[in-house]
Amino acid sequence: MALRLTDTVRDHCAAVTAAATAVRIDEAALERIAAGAWDVVDPGLDARRHLLDGEPEDIAMAMLIADAINFGSGWFPTLRKRVDPATGRTLSGSITIAWALADHHRAHGVWTATELQATRADALAALLGQRPDHELMSLYAQALRSLGAFVGGRGALGVIADARGSADRLARSLADGMALFADTGFYKRAQITANDLALAGVATFTDLDDLTIFADNLVPHVLRCEGVLVYDPALAAHIDAGRTLPLGGAEREIRAAALVACERLAPALGVPPRVLDTWLWNRGQDPAIKARPRHRCRCVFY
Repeated sequence: MALRLTDTVRDHCAAVTAAATAVRIDEAALERIAAGAWDVVDPGLDARRHLLDGEPEDIAMAMLIADAINFGSGWFPTLRKRVDPATGRTLSGSITIAWALADHHRAHGVWTATELQATRADALAALLGQRPDHELMSLYAQALRSLGAFVGGRGALGVIADARGSADRLARSLADGMALFADTGFYKRAQITANDLALAGVATFTDLDDLTIFADNLVPHVLRCEGVLVYDPALAAHIDAGRTLPLGGAEREIRAAALVACERLAPALGVPPRVLDTWLWNRGQDPAIKARPRHRCRCVFY
């Protein structure tokens, strides 16, 4: 019997962390965090930057679209960022993109699978308020065309139905069906899509809490700021200088160690890893944490 996707992620990250040479988990810091008091943050979705009202098919398709292009953090410093009208603060790259998508869907309707397959980078860039020659726009257009082909005539609710109540099965179908979701060893976006569909109220999964954290570059950064992850001097200097990392190697060690640390933190704090991920991600929006350089990798997985 084939291993569940989430089991392969846990096994992969445990093996990478055990053999890591550039990243380690500080046991004392981990114990301090596990014993500390946390502000519980509702893991719900922000209705400003996600389409959460309307027909279930539209909500589900909008979420699939948002998660299909939920990557590009290595390029985010080069994006034109939105400003939150309520606070005047400049928004992150991921929130900038998600909010622009939601605004478009509310104003013009959610794209169909057929429309997605005709996505052009220049038109998408205009919608997102970005330069048409930005490399990320071409990758986003590729991702949306792939999603259109994947969904096909089933519709978004058909994709969910085919998972037969399993978040793990839904994540596996995304990873197997679209190359830009095939984040072997981590499956960050495939897993977060299942979680987001559940949070949006259009999917019910019996194994939702079996999901791991959604290993990216922000959650490890928060853990580093908290002293839980420790990088060797060369890696720390590279990141602190704002230089990008290649996919694999130390970049893989960072994400794997973050996942392993969260596998230990989550039960100690009494929450599933997917909820802990939300707590850490929200903590990462703190200006002091955002001001410190995090690792950047130009890839399609996060």
